[in-house]
Amino acid sequence: MPILTLDRIALGATAGNRAQAIRLAGELLVKSGCVLPEYVDGMIEREFSMCTCPGDYPIAIPHGLPDNAGQILESGISVLQLKEPVAWGPDGRVSVVIGIAAKGEEHLQVMENLGDLLEDAVRLQQLVGTGDAAWVLECLGSQAPADPAAADAPAACEPEEPEGLTAELVVQNPTGLHLRPATVLAELAGRFQARVCIFYGGKRGNAKSVPSIMKLGATRGSCITLLVAGEDEAEALERIREAILAGLGDTLPPEPAGLSAPAAPVAAAPRPAAPVEVHPQVPGQLRGVAAAPGIVVGPAFPYRAEEPDLDRFEAEPREGGLSLAEAVAEAKAQLDGEYQRMVARKQAAEAAIFKAHAMLVDDPELLDGVRARMAAGQWAPRAWKAGVEELALDFAGLIDPTLAARADDVRDVGRRVLRLMLGLTGPEVVLPETPVVVLARDLSPSDTASFDPARVLGFCIVNGGPTSHIAILAKAAGLPAVVAAPEALLEVAAGVTVILDGNGGTLTVDPAADVLEQAVQSQNRWLENRRLALEQAALPAVTLDGHRVDVTANIGSLANAKEAVKMHADGVGLLRTEFLFLERATAPTEAEQFEVYRGIAETMGERPVIVRTLDIGGDKPVDYIHLEPEENPFLGVRGIRLCLAQPDLFRDQLRAILRAAPSGNLKIMMPMVSDVQEVREARALIEELRLELGVPPVQVGIMVEVPSAALLAERLAPEVDFFSIGTNDLTQYTLAVDRGNKELARKHDGMHPAVLKLIGMTAEASHRCGKRTDVCGELGSDPAAIPVLIGLGVDELSVSISAVPTVKAQVRSLDLASMKALAARALGCATAGEVRELVKTHTN
Repeated sequence: MPILTLDRIALGATAGNRAQAIRLAGELLVKSGCVLPEYVDGMIEREFSMCTCPGDYPIAIPHGLPDNAGQILESGISVLQLKEPVAWGPDGRVSVVIGIAAKGEEHLQVMENLGDLLEDAVRLQQLVGTGDAAWVLECLGSQAPADPAAADAPAACEPEEPEGLTAELVVQNPTGLHLRPATVLAELAGRFQARVCIFYGGKRGNAKSVPSIMKLGATRGSCITLLVAGEDEAEALERIREAILAGLGDTLPPEPAGLSAPAAPVAAAPRPAAPVEVHPQVPGQLRGVAAAPGIVVGPAFPYRAEEPDLDRFEAEPREGGLSLAEAVAEAKAQLDGEYQRMVARKQAAEAAIFKAHAMLVDDPELLDGVRARMAAGQWAPRAWKAGVEELALDFAGLIDPTLAARADDVRDVGRRVLRLMLGLTGPEVVLPETPVVVLARDLSPSDTASFDPARVLGFCIVNGGPTSHIAILAKAAGLPAVVAAPEALLEVAAGVTVILDGNGGTLTVDPAADVLEQAVQSQNRWLENRRLALEQAALPAVTLDGHRVDVTANIGSLANAKEAVKMHADGVGLLRTEFLFLERATAPTEAEQFEVYRGIAETMGERPVIVRTLDIGGDKPVDYIHLEPEENPFLGVRGIRLCLAQPDLFRDQLRAILRAAPSGNLKIMMPMVSDVQEVREARALIEELRLELGVPPVQVGIMVEVPSAALLAERLAPEVDFFSIGTNDLTQYTLAVDRGNKELARKHDGMHPAVLKLIGMTAEASHRCGKRTDVCGELGSDPAAIPVLIGLGVDELSVSISAVPTVKAQVRSLDLASMKALAARALGCATAGEVRELVKTHTN
C-alpha cells in the first residue's frame, strides 16, 4: 500500500502555532488508520525537544518518540500545507508539515523525493502554494527506481583513488540521514574550506548540501564513505566523523548487535586518543543523572497518570460528579491543602508551585472558553478537557522554554478538575503497603505531593534534570532520585527488585545476587551514616587536618529558618526572598517584609543570614511589575538588573532588611551581577538608606552566577564583602545549557572543568582581598563535588536543610591537603565525567 495517499494530504490549512500544526498533520495519519491518537502527542513532544525544521527551508518533518512505535498501525506519511507560515523554533518558519509514522524504511523514498524537491527552488515554491493535492502526491509519493544503479549518480560507492582523507562510518540515526541530521551535517561541513563528499548506494552526495545528503537515502546501519579533500581536511574529517557517530543532534537508541565502530581515517596524521568517559557495563543497569543522593533497594512501582475514558463516563455517568463551578472550587481547596501540607513539612519554597496551580484552575479565559463549549451543547467534562488542552497547546507553542513548560502545569490542573467532574474523588494511585521505588516518565507536582513519603524509597524518571522540581522535592524529603533515565525504564515490570543509586545516577533492574548483596550493604551504610550524621549534626564541620568549613542552609520562609536551627546549620547561606513577592496582586510593603526578615533574624540569633535581594524577572514574572516580553528571559531583565530598574521596589526591600538587621546578623546579597558598575550603584543606594535610617553597617556581597563576574573577580573583590557562587546558573551560562531542558540534563553538570576553573578563580581572588567565597547552588550538596569545592578554596557550603548533617559529616571525613591536590587534578580534566571518575577513584 502506498505510504502517501490523497486522503493524507491537506492544503490551505490554518494553524495558530507549531503544536497545532503538528496536531493537524498527525490527525491526517489518525483518520487514515496509520496511528493511534496517542502517537500525535509523541510527535509534538519530540518536535519541541528536537526541532526538525532547518532555518533555510519552509518544511518540518515531525515524527514520534521511540516509545511511540507501538502506536503505529501501518506506515504512513501526511502532508499539511499551511495558508500562513507559523514560527518553528527560534529561527524557522514553516509552510509545509510532513508527518511521519514509519514501522520500517518505507518512508525513505519520499525523503529522497523531498531531497530532490529541496534542490529545485521553483518546485519548492510550488509545493508551498499549490492547490493541487494530486501534484503533491505525484511530486513526493512516486516509487524508487527498481535498480539503484539507474539513479543519477556515480556507479561506485567509494572513490577508486581518494584525493584526500577518507573514513568509513556507520549511520547512527534511527531514521537515517533525514532533514534534521542532514541540516546539522551540512552546516558543520560548510565551516571548512575542504571539499566534503559522501558515497552511499552508488551515489555521491555533497555534504554541504542538505538535499544532496537526503537524496543518498542512507538509513540507520548504512555504511557510508566520507571523503574530505583540501587545506583543512584533517580537522574537517575528525570533526565531521565525531558528529556523525554522535548522531548529528538526534537522540540515539542502543546500537543494534552487529554494528561495529567505523575504521580510523585513512592517511590521517596520528594523534593521542581523547579521554573517554567509560562506565562499567552492569547487566540490567540503566544510567541516568543523579538528582538526590542515597542508595536504596526495593520493589519497582511503575507509575503513569491514566486519562479517564470520557466515552465510557458519558455513556455511564458516575454518582458524585461535580458541576464545573463545584469542581473548580474543590480543586482550589485541594491545592490550598497541598500548599499547607508542604509548608507543614518545612517545604514552603517547594510549595509555591501549588499557589501557581490554584491561579491556573480558575483562569477566566479558560473558564470562558469552557462555558462557551457547554453553551453550544458539549458535555461539561469534555468541554473542560478540550479547553485545558487548547490552553496547554498555546503554552507549548511558545518559543520560550520556561513558558512552554507551563503546558504541563495546565494539564496537571486540568486532570485534577476533570476527575472531580467525573466523580473520581479517591486517590489517583494507591501505593503498596511495602515501600517502593517509583518509576515514571514524569511526575507532576501534584503526583509527587500525593505520594505518602513513608511508602516511597526513591524516584527514577525519564524526564527532568538535576534541578527540576522532582530533584528539589526528593532532596527536601531525604529520598534518593535519578532523572533523565533511558526510555527502557518504562518497560520495567511492577514488583521487580531494583537498586536505585542517587549518588551514581543509576537504576539496576533485577540485579544478580552478588550485586544485590553489595547494594544492600551500601544501603545499610548510607542509612547508618545518615543516622550518625543526624546524631552529630551539632558538631562543627572541621576537616581531619583542622580546617573549618561552614555548612549553612538555603531557606525560603520563617518555618525553614526554625528547621535549619534544629538541623544545627551554621547559618543561612541563602534566604530566597521571592516567596514574599510571587503569587500576589501587589508588591509586599516595607512593613510586611520587615516583620518576616526580623522574625528570621531573631530565629537564627548570632548565626549569619545572607538575604538575597529580589531575584525575579522575565523568567519569573509578577503581575504588578510591567516588563516587556523577552525572547530569552534568562538573559534579560532579572536580578540586580530589575532591582536597579525598579528603584522604589528595591528601596522598600533594602529598607526592610536594614531595619531588621540589628535583630540578628543579616547580610545583603545581590543576584545576577555582571559588572562592577552594578555593585557600585547598589552599594551607594544601600549606604544612602542606611544613613537615612541610622542603623549600623551590614556586609554586602554578590552572587557569582554570570561568567563575567567570575572573570572579573579580582576587580569585584575590593568592592564587596563576600562572594556566593550560584552553581546552577553559573553552569547554565558557562556551558550554554538550559538547566530546564531535559534533553541536555546530562550536560548540565557543575563538575565541568570550565565551571570549576571559574569557581577556583573566584575563591582565589576573594582570599587575596581577605574575603570569603561560598557556594549556594545544588553542587554544594553533591557528595562528589564537596571535596573538589573545598580544595578550590570554597569557605562555606549552603545546602538544602535536610542535607546539612550529612554534608557536615562528609567534611569531617576529609583533609584539606588531599582535597587541594584533588582539585588541582580536576582542573586538568577534559569533561565533567572525567572529574567525577577522578573523585570516585580518589575516594575509594
